Amino acid sequence: TNSLQGGKQVMSLDTIDLVIVGLYAVALFAIAIFVSREPAGETKDTEDYFLAGKALPWWAIGASLIAANISAEQIIGQSGQGFVVGLAIAAYEWQAALVLIIVAAFFLPIFLKRGIYTMPQFLETRFGPSVKTIMAVF
Repeated sequence: TNSLQGGKQVMSLDTIDLVIVGLYAVALFAIAIFVSREPAGETKDTEDYFLAGKALPWWAIGASLIAANISAEQIIGQSGQGFVVGLAIAAYEWQAALVLIIVAAFFLPIFLKRGIYTMPQFLETRFGPSVKTIMAVF
């Protein structure tokens, strides 16, 4: 609801708003628990968690990469820079797409062959367990 306090409009949540948010959170948690169940006798490892057991099609992986890269920086920052600088800022995003293709073609097969799925795993392989711990903590 909206109300005026001291000449300023103030918004607040009613009980129904809080109930809807609460029901949404409970439903989301229940769906997550249901989907994450594993059949009796099966265990999951890091490959299952980070690579979905290598069972996803290419388009789902591509959509995941794009979704993981979209943030407030793209939605707000790039739009503002586009207004200030002009179309030249789009070159930044095109270059990022090119780099993703190069990484996927040349580096990803090496990482997968060595069983490296996360940045802490890479740092442990390259520099040792202490660097991995520092990265994981900070």
